[in-house]
Amino acid sequence: MAVSTRIAVIAVGDRLRHDDGIGAAVLARLRRRAVVRPLPPGTTLAECDGEPGHLTGLWENTELAVVLESAHARTGHPGRVYRLDLDSAGLRCPDVLGPHGLGAAVELARELDRLPGHLIAYAVEADDFSPGDGLSTPVARTVALLTARVEEEVVRHRTATVCGIARQGGKDPSASRGS
Repeated sequence: MAVSTRIAVIAVGDRLRHDDGIGAAVLARLRRRAVVRPLPPGTTLAECDGEPGHLTGLWENTELAVVLESAHARTGHPGRVYRLDLDSAGLRCPDVLGPHGLGAAVELARELDRLPGHLIAYAVEADDFSPGDGLSTPVARTVALLTARVEEEVVRHRTATVCGIARQGGKDPSASRGS
């Protein structure tokens, strides 16, 4: 049975600004692990500068978009991981996110009718945004945990999609969309 699940894992940030490279570090680890334990077919890994048009283009026509980014520390706990989970109904609701960053990309995608079916965002509180390569110690400690969480999100989505198709008698619902 062919399943055309489209999943995008997108790292937002600048790997040359220390902790802003957390997403790129997770993607690098996912790529290394994929040699032994491949991600489900239809999964793409991409880096993005955070510009709303670029982000929207990367998640267009996806059933699941997982966005990884750094966050400015507000609580003083560098390395703390935050998870935001928005299904298609939540994504279509105006004012669900602020007008900056990810919120601007969601707003643009809403206006262009290019929202992903499901959006999960992981933000990691950063400690150091100064120019340079490498993550601070508290942020570097989250790479393995965040990689595992992203892998779980992707596999869980893929499994749910396959089970849903099996319950529909083996018909791939995306096949009728002409994509």
